[in-house]
Amino acid sequence: MYLHLGQDIVVPEAAVVGIFDMDNTTGSHITRKFLHDAEKAGMVVSVSDELPNSFIVCDDENSKKVFLSQLSSQTLLKRSETARLV
Repeated sequence: MYLHLGQDIVVPEAAVVGIFDMDNTTGSHITRKFLHDAEKAGMVVSVSDELPNSFIVCDDENSKKVFLSQLSSQTLLKRSETARLV
């Protein structure tokens, strides 16, 4: 199955390592460093021009990416659960 992250971006669910809420996780200096290092490495993809509410870490055999999404982590979780029910 695939997970729709917003706009025209979809990723295979098997590639999703984690879905993280920006407000809850960016208080940690470790998370901020991870996002900073990922951006320097060119791994960050912004899904929308809007302020991101979540970030999604993906790792598949071809690449590692961090997607910044305007959708909340709860919305993305519900989408992934709905896809599994179909």
